[in-house]
Amino acid sequence: MSHHFSPWVLRASAALGANLLLSAAGLAAPAAGTAGVPALYPTQAEAEKAAKLHFNCTGAHKMGNQWMPCAQHSEAHGSGTSH
Repeated sequence: MSHHFSPWVLRASAALGANLLLSAAGLAAPAAGTAGVPALYPTQAEAEKAAKLHFNCTGAHKMGNQWMPCAQHSEAHGSGTSH
């Protein structure tokens, strides 16, 4: 039996798999356009500090078992970009 998946499903699956691998390994991935600033932090306080210093936003949000800067996911990356 052959399965045909649309390109966006394949890209979404690949991105999800990469994020899960990074989270499982406990690695922080650099955010696009931030010159190597981590996008994942082990504590809410660290993510909130990075939000103010590097991402021009406030707050933090949970991503798996880690934290990302900015109260909402879309704030950290602007419109039209993804990680």
